[in-house]
Amino acid sequence: MNTKTKGLYLILATGVISGFAVFFNKFAVGAFESSSVYTTMKNLIVALILSLAILTPAVANKLSELKKKDWLKLILIGLVGGSIPFLLFFKGLSMTTAVSAGFLHKTLFIWVTLLAIPFLKEKVSKIQLGALLLLVFGNVFFLGGVKVFNFDAGSLLIIASVLLWSVEYIIVKKLISHIQPKVLAWSRMAIGSVFLMLFLVFTGQFTSLFSVSWTGFAWTMVAGVFLLGYVITWYSSMKYLPVTVVASVLVIGSPITTMLNNVFVTHSFKVNQIIGGLIILASAGVILFIHFRKNNAVIEQQKI
Repeated sequence: MNTKTKGLYLILATGVISGFAVFFNKFAVGAFESSSVYTTMKNLIVALILSLAILTPAVANKLSELKKKDWLKLILIGLVGGSIPFLLFFKGLSMTTAVSAGFLHKTLFIWVTLLAIPFLKEKVSKIQLGALLLLVFGNVFFLGGVKVFNFDAGSLLIIASVLLWSVEYIIVKKLISHIQPKVLAWSRMAIGSVFLMLFLVFTGQFTSLFSVSWTGFAWTMVAGVFLLGYVITWYSSMKYLPVTVVASVLVIGSPITTMLNNVFVTHSFKVNQIIGGLIILASAGVILFIHFRKNNAVIEQQKI
C-alpha cells in the first residue's frame, strides 16, 4: 500500500471513529457526576495502553535520543492537546447549547488552515478554498442555520479549546517527521492525563477516580478503545497528509454522529441534516481529490 492510499484510509477511519465515539460519549458521560472525572479516567486508560506499547526496547531507545526541545514540545502536546482543551470544552458544553458547541467545534478546520499556511507553509488553492467555504456552509446548514447559535460565556470556552487543538495540529505535524505517531499519541494522552489529575487534585475531585462504579468503568473502557483508535489513526494520518486536509476530512464525523442519533434515539431525519451532511461529504471528497491530484502531478514532474 502506497503512502497516499495509507493516508486516505487512516483519515477516513479517524472520521468514522470520531462519529461513533461522539455518539457513544453522549451516553457514557451520563454515568459520571463530573465530566472531568470521566475525561480523566478515559484518557488514563488510553495512556496506560500506549505506555505499554512504547515501553519496548526499540522505542525506548529512540525516546532516549530525543533532544530537550523535543521533550518540551511533547509536554506542550499534553497541555494544548490532551488536557486543558478537554476541560475547557466540557465546561463550555455545560454552559451553552449543544448546537452552539457542535458548530464551534466543527470550525476547527478553519483555524488549522489559518495556522498551517504561515507556520507549515501549506498552500491552499482557490478550488480548495472554495471547498473549505462550502464545508463551512454545509456545517451551518447541517446544524440548522446561524440563528441557532448562542454567543455566551460557554461558547468562549469552547472557542478557546478549539484554538488550542488547532495549535496541537501544528506541533504534531512539525514533530512527526522524526518522532513516531504512537510516541506523539502517548505524549498527548499520558502527559495530558498527568495535568488532568492535577486539575482533579486542585478541585477536590481526585478521590472520585477511586469510587467509580463498575458500570462507569465499563463505559470508560469502551470509550477508551474509541479514543485509542481515534488518536492513533489521526496522528498517523498527519504523517502522510497535510493538516489542512486532515482537519477538513474529520468533519465527516458530524453527520455520522447525527445519523446514529437519528436511527437509535430520535427515529427521525431532518431535511437540513440530510442536505447539510451531503454537502459536508462532498466538500471533504473534493478536498481529498484536489490533494491527490496535486500529489500525482508532483510525482509525474519528478519522473520527467
